Amino acid sequence: MFRSCFALYGLLLPIAACGPSRPAPPVVDLAPASDTLISPVGEATDAVWLEDGRWVIIAPQDRAVELVDFARKSVTPFGGVAAKNYSQPFHLFRAGDTIVVADWQLRRATLWSLSGKLIRSVPAVDALRGALPRERDTSLRWYFELRPPAGLDGSGNRDSAVVVRTGADFSGADTIARLAPLDVAEVTSEGRRRFERRLLSGQDRWGLGQDDGLWVARVTQNRVDWISADGQAKRGTELPDKVLPVTQQDRDVFLHRFPPELRSTAEQIPFAAIKPPFEMAFAGMDGGVWLVKTRAVGDSVRSNQVVDRSGTLAREIRHPGLGRMLAVGGGHALVAEQFDGGVRLLQFTLPE
Repeated sequence: MFRSCFALYGLLLPIAACGPSRPAPPVVDLAPASDTLISPVGEATDAVWLEDGRWVIIAPQDRAVELVDFARKSVTPFGGVAAKNYSQPFHLFRAGDTIVVADWQLRRATLWSLSGKLIRSVPAVDALRGALPRERDTSLRWYFELRPPAGLDGSGNRDSAVVVRTGADFSGADTIARLAPLDVAEVTSEGRRRFERRLLSGQDRWGLGQDDGLWVARVTQNRVDWISADGQAKRGTELPDKVLPVTQQDRDVFLHRFPPELRSTAEQIPFAAIKPPFEMAFAGMDGGVWLVKTRAVGDSVRSNQVVDRSGTLAREIRHPGLGRMLAVGGGHALVAEQFDGGVRLLQFTLPE
C-alpha cells in the first residue's frame, strides 16, 4: 500500500500501488556513526550545524540549548554563562552566520553568533498575537507560523494555520502559505465536549531554502511544495511511501512516555488510525529538504528522503539505530537516540 494512491490521506484501504511507475531513487546506507557523545537531556527536538563538528541542539522539556562539539568531545550550554538569557526555549534556527533561539516564556528571540556570543534580542510581535520568528531570509525578513486560536474547547484547531512574512522591522505582514489543520477528534469528558489533537498524528512542516524559497512538506498529500521568493508556487510530486497503521504496540510505547499519574488522562485521547508519512523535516546544505520518515516499532534502520528543489524525490538516506536525524551539515548528519540515561548524539558521515 502506498500513500501516493490515496485521494484522502486519512482513508486506509487495502489496495496495491497504483499510478504510473517511477524509477526508484538511489538508496544510500550510512556506515555506523564515527563519533558519539552523551547529553543528559530527555529529548533533543531540533539542531543546527555550526562548523567543524560543532552543532547546537535544543531540548524544550529540559529548557536547554546545548553546544555539541565532537572535536572536543564535549556537550555544554550554548552561550556559556550567557545561557541565562533563555528560560523556556522552544525553537532554534540558523540564519546565515546567526543562531536564533525563540523563548516563549521570556517572549523574545535571542540572536547569537556561531561562537556563542549574544548579539541582541527581539521581542514577540504583538501585532501577530505575540508570535516569535521561525525563520529569517537573506533580505532580513522574518517568517512566523500563526495557528488559529484554539478556544476553550479546542475547536479552533480545526482551522488552517498560516506562514506569515514581515519586513526586517516586523512591519507589513503578508501570508505566504497555508498549512493543513491539525488532525483533531471530539472528546467528551465529565459531560464537557472538547477537541483534542489525535495522538501520533502528523502536521505540515516548513522552512526556507538557500535561495530564500519557502518549502512546505505536506503531511496529508505526502509531498514537498515550493514557493519562490517572488511568490511562484510549485507543487511537488507525491512520495511513494507505505502506509503504516498505528498498532497497539505503538500506543503502548507512546503512553509509556507519560508519568503513571498522567497516563489515564492521555488514554482518553484518540489515536490516529495511521502514522504520518514523516515525523520531521529540515533543509539540507545542498538545497534539498530532508524528511525523517515514520518507522514501525522494532525497525532497526531509519529512513530519510531527500526531496530536491523541483519537489522530486532525489535519494533515500538510511542509517542504523533507533535514533532520529536532527540536521545535516559539513558532510555529516547528526542523529539523536534516546536511552534511559539521556540522549546519545551520533555523527554520521555523508557520502559526497
